[in-house]
Amino acid sequence: MTRVFADTLYWVAVTRPGDPWGDAARRATSRLGTVRIVTTDEVLAEFLTAMSRGGPAIRAAAVEIVRRALANLNVEVIPQSRESFLQALDRYASRSDKRYSLTDCSSMNTMDALGIHDILTNDHHFEQEGYNVLIRK
Repeated sequence: MTRVFADTLYWVAVTRPGDPWGDAARRATSRLGTVRIVTTDEVLAEFLTAMSRGGPAIRAAAVEIVRRALANLNVEVIPQSRESFLQALDRYASRSDKRYSLTDCSSMNTMDALGIHDILTNDHHFEQEGYNVLIRK
């Protein structure tokens, strides 16, 4: 089965009511057909952080999304480890001319390790590294 990486933007877009990227994220997902979604603990932590100011209902929805992702056999959540943190830190340090977040660097490392080229995001940082960004308006 084809694997596609899901970035923070994807999780926010499909969770937050009225999100400006919601329709584009749903279109991108429907075009993919049957795929296995891959994400990381770091992405889910960043997603929960992004949703933390949305009030009780949004926070509850975010928690439910994460719990469902963790239980879904078609979603693979790669755990963070000390090694993955240090590798992301190395990538972050080596890209001082870029504005990549540490989570972006961790995601890129995960995608490289798993041979994934397609990502559910609109983040041009991934394009700069040669990945195929799937969410477009």
